[in-house]
Amino acid sequence: MEKFVKHEGIVAPLDRVNVDTDQIIPKQFLKRIERTGFGKFAFYDWRYLEDGVPNPDFILNHPKYSKASVLVAGPNFGSGSSREHAPWALSEYGFKVIISTSFADIFRNNCMQNGLITVQLSSENVDRIMTNSIKMDAYKITVDLENQKVFDDFGFEETFDFDQFRKDSILEGLDDIGITLQFDEEIEKFERNTLK
Repeated sequence: MEKFVKHEGIVAPLDRVNVDTDQIIPKQFLKRIERTGFGKFAFYDWRYLEDGVPNPDFILNHPKYSKASVLVAGPNFGSGSSREHAPWALSEYGFKVIISTSFADIFRNNCMQNGLITVQLSSENVDRIMTNSIKMDAYKITVDLENQKVFDDFGFEETFDFDQFRKDSILEGLDDIGITLQFDEEIEKFERNTLK
């Protein structure tokens, strides 16, 4: 997993509530056995018309968001099934951070396992970021995980809560396997002593 300490990126707004994992990555694309290749299918039913042409009415298809790496969304983002493909698709699409007022627990845990940062803020702050991202061209925000702060160049700054264990892991770029491998010597010693 890639380390995440601080990220500045263009914000894309997705002003929808209860965006579930089937909308993030529809079920017909879950047949792949790799962890890659899902980005092109993210939000597929919203991004494309029936004939496969990009939907001009879908906000993320607007050219001003083509390089966005921060997604700001409505409440209860990532609800639905527990598919880990959802954070894989969002990451491969180009997002490093998702900001919302609330996230489904399993989705949030899957994101942290994959180094995709979820930042939970108040409705007022999410609305402010959403509005700025719509009104301004290339509106950028910085997410500082180490200091648990979100800020922009226009006077906005807010702190956010983040699980300390997950924070330490992400700052070091360690998923559960990476954390386990830190104890490789102890594991080998245990196996030698136990399997005699």
